[in-house]
Amino acid sequence: MTPPFVALGDSLTEGLGDPVAGGGWRGWAALLADALGERSGDVPLVNLARSGALAAEVAQEQLPQARALAPRFASVVVGANDTLRAAFAIERVAAALDRAHAALSGDGTVVLTACLPDPGWMLGLPAPLARPLARRMRAVNTVVHAVGARYGGVHVHLADHPWVADRATWSVDRLHPSERGHRLLARGFHTALAARGLAGGPPPPLTLDGPPPTRAGSLVWMATRGTRWVADRCTDLLPGLLALAVRECRYGLAGSGRLLDAAAERATRSALAALSEPGGAATMAG
Repeated sequence: MTPPFVALGDSLTEGLGDPVAGGGWRGWAALLADALGERSGDVPLVNLARSGALAAEVAQEQLPQARALAPRFASVVVGANDTLRAAFAIERVAAALDRAHAALSGDGTVVLTACLPDPGWMLGLPAPLARPLARRMRAVNTVVHAVGARYGGVHVHLADHPWVADRATWSVDRLHPSERGHRLLARGFHTALAARGLAGGPPPPLTLDGPPPTRAGSLVWMATRGTRWVADRCTDLLPGLLALAVRECRYGLAGSGRLLDAAAERATRSALAALSEPGGAATMAG
């Protein structure tokens, strides 16, 4: 049996934004799996990603399942949900990602990663609310870059891709790619894998085959499932985010906003430095 491609992560990898007929989601991981072998279906996909998953949950719950499958490829794309939690701690994110990468790479698996766009910017939040989220996302992306490089992972700079600024590549909730966005992300990973001689088939096509989004459908989705999706992930953040916004305004008025950036950078450097300490990552990740 051909070793599978196992996808770990949250709703981005689960496929939200790329619906299939009859219900459910497809997403970039399924599109990429079809292009990894010489023929479609040569490399089976096992998608373990779960909507709302945090980095620590990926390391604790999805990682053991993935390793048991002895995959040839595995993707670890997670972190956006962590930035939307009141208890955000970059050291926990770093430890979880390091644990996942160390285990999978040690098994001989090719690990795929991506840095993510800033959720505050994607949602169009006011600056005092957006800046704290942007600071958190920069920290997560810094860790993703560093851990991926540490273990020789295959990385896609999603946050820097030109198509990220194209509204047509995002679904109605502005947080998940549309079908076109998922196809572009799958193609980005395929390009990175092909550069290493690791992709056997042609790149995923950009031709859309799903139902075209409609304004009415988008409004219905947001009024029913979409609003709840956002609320479920932000409820515990909102009181803390308001406090962060007040602090942001206070530092801004004093002209010392750079101090907040500097503190976040120090915390990120400290989190990465802790990973090189004996047992550091294993202790922090549980």
